[in-house]
Amino acid sequence: MSTESVQIDPRGPRFTAGVTLVIFAAVLLSGPSTAALVLLSLQTVFFAIGSGRGVQYTPTAFVFKKLVRPRLSAPSHTEDAKPPRFAQTVGLVFTAVALAAFATDLDTLGYVFSAFALAAAFLNAVFGFCLGCELYLLGKRISAKNSTNTDESTKEEVTA
Repeated sequence: MSTESVQIDPRGPRFTAGVTLVIFAAVLLSGPSTAALVLLSLQTVFFAIGSGRGVQYTPTAFVFKKLVRPRLSAPSHTEDAKPPRFAQTVGLVFTAVALAAFATDLDTLGYVFSAFALAAAFLNAVFGFCLGCELYLLGKRISAKNSTNTDESTKEEVTA
């Protein structure tokens, strides 16, 4: 397995967030209904693909690559696909909880998790602020700090 990270056009995840925003808005507007369950199921599949295979393999990424990207100039930079992939995993959890909640008549819980997912999609689509990506980076910083502290304490034990 390659340790080289996959680089993506950062506008792709923003486009995907826009689609996600529309789906969650429709879910919230349609309430606990068959339409909401179908839309949540669809979004769950999208998130599962993004989480499992990578954001570059989602249906929305395909639409972005084939229809949107050719109409844009080259990106000024690319970004690592790992943070958006982690964000897809977070979205998967929220969507699965909302889907299960609506399916079991726990409508308030379904609304809450759908609203959180809509808020995260809104921040990414409109402002380019990816909450899941930020959580990923925070986790990496904490992990690096803990590994540095562990290395230092091991050195202290060896020299003592």
